[in-house]
Amino acid sequence: MQLKSIKGYDRYHAHLYFDVHTSNLARSLCREAGDRFDLTVGRHHEKTVGPHPRWSCQLAFDAERLEEVINWLDENRHGLTVFVHGLSGNDLADHTDHVFWLGKPEAINLAVFSE
Repeated sequence: MQLKSIKGYDRYHAHLYFDVHTSNLARSLCREAGDRFDLTVGRHHEKTVGPHPRWSCQLAFDAERLEEVINWLDENRHGLTVFVHGLSGNDLADHTDHVFWLGKPEAINLAVFSE
């Protein structure tokens, strides 16, 4: 796994994508990640939110946890797609430049950044 493409930020988000069939799995995985790594678990959105093309839950964590969190997610995601990006303060760049995917990459809705 090559995480160097997203290194250099102080904070990160990992968005777990799910659907009606995998909602409980995602909820459980996010809860376990929050407990295990003492990271911030966002809402469990059963609708599309912002630029995300699917239902999602956000995990927020700092740079010191990056490799540990991503490696754990990769080993435990059970086929869920995870979109990871740094937080620079530029939302468009954060969702297009230096992003990292676990699973199949998906098209992000970039139109939300021009609104």
